[in-house]
Amino acid sequence: MSSRLVAAEAVPAFKISLAQWSLHKALFAKQMKNTDFPVMAKKDFGIDGVEWVNQFWKDKATDAAYVAELKKICEGEGVTSVLIMCDGEGHLGDPDDAARGKAVDNHKKWIEAAKALGCHSIRVNAHTAGKGTREEQAKRAVDGLRRLSEVAAPYQIGVIVENHGQLSSDGGWLAGVMKDVGLKNCGTLPDFGNFRLDGNAEYDRYKGVDELMPYAKGVSAKSHDFNEAGEETHTDYHKMLDIVVKKHGWHGFVGIEYEGSKLGEVEGIKATKALLEKVRGTLKA
Repeated sequence: MSSRLVAAEAVPAFKISLAQWSLHKALFAKQMKNTDFPVMAKKDFGIDGVEWVNQFWKDKATDAAYVAELKKICEGEGVTSVLIMCDGEGHLGDPDDAARGKAVDNHKKWIEAAKALGCHSIRVNAHTAGKGTREEQAKRAVDGLRRLSEVAAPYQIGVIVENHGQLSSDGGWLAGVMKDVGLKNCGTLPDFGNFRLDGNAEYDRYKGVDELMPYAKGVSAKSHDFNEAGEETHTDYHKMLDIVVKKHGWHGFVGIEYEGSKLGEVEGIKATKALLEKVRGTLKA
């Protein structure tokens, strides 16, 4: 077999990253520091892509020395900063125009931090405070996301929206918002599990991911529980990754986001990684 064929076969169908939220219990309990995250990702899990969460360094976004330290740590470990997940910065679909504008302004510091770290995007929410018709809420989300994406464009940073509650967990609604924003640097972060609508109704997760993948700039592999065969009990990873990789041609990072309670965070991350690797072995890049 030629070396060219061997090299082609060695290319994985997708890369694996680690979302910092997978370690939120340890971080909130002060059992680890924010600066420990990239080191732990590489040394404990063999993962070389990290997805930061702003909640764990919210007072450091504008601290250039701190951000430079994070970048130096990542470079020292051979770890890529993929994105920053941003919460608590206001509703980009707020009914009040001034509040929407303030939310846009609040996110700018994270755009700058993402650029400094070498991330490709910030992950935001399309929350609308749940007020108004579906169409009215969509119009406001489009406005806020477009304004923020225009701010991010000169930095070459993407603004990506996760299905993360309220109407954003309706795949059809969020896909429509993306279409109406119509900017290259605005996209989605399809999450395998965040499809719970208001009133506790469940949106079909496979349909939702399928609807969001045409706009995807990242993918989030949510996990909770595993059976004795190592399969996730809420999401069929084989079916889901067929949609992501085979149907939509995704070969970028798939981020582990473990949120279970039966396994500890370390064990849950390892179980999710093992499942991703098992499924990846059945797929071709």
